[in-house]
Amino acid sequence: MATRKSVLWVPERAEVIFIQYSPHVGREMPHEHPMLVLSAKAFAERTGIVVGFPMTHSQAHADNPFSIAAKGANGEVGYVVVHQPKSFDWRQRNARPHPWGTGHTKLLAAAVERFDAVFAICGQ
Repeated sequence: MATRKSVLWVPERAEVIFIQYSPHVGREMPHEHPMLVLSAKAFAERTGIVVGFPMTHSQAHADNPFSIAAKGANGEVGYVVVHQPKSFDWRQRNARPHPWGTGHTKLLAAAVERFDAVFAICGQ
């Protein structure tokens, strides 16, 4: 009997995922939190690394000029923290799909635009 290889979930660009941020130090975000994925799925498949922006529900970010508010399907507000991009080994950090799912291209575009306003890497 032939065995079928199971399909492995891989994080894709503009997807919101859960990922483990600990260990952490100082003011870094600890524990499991959402992340808005910036890197391409092919990159994650080949390298085992995912790059993205951390997300939190903490109201401390409501007036943070370096975060973007995003509403979930149930009206809950999350904040994309664009000044703290992260790269993680998504398998070792137990990444998994988040209920907000995929297809957040407008949110990702806004995050990249805000990121560029902070770090000025996309322009001159």
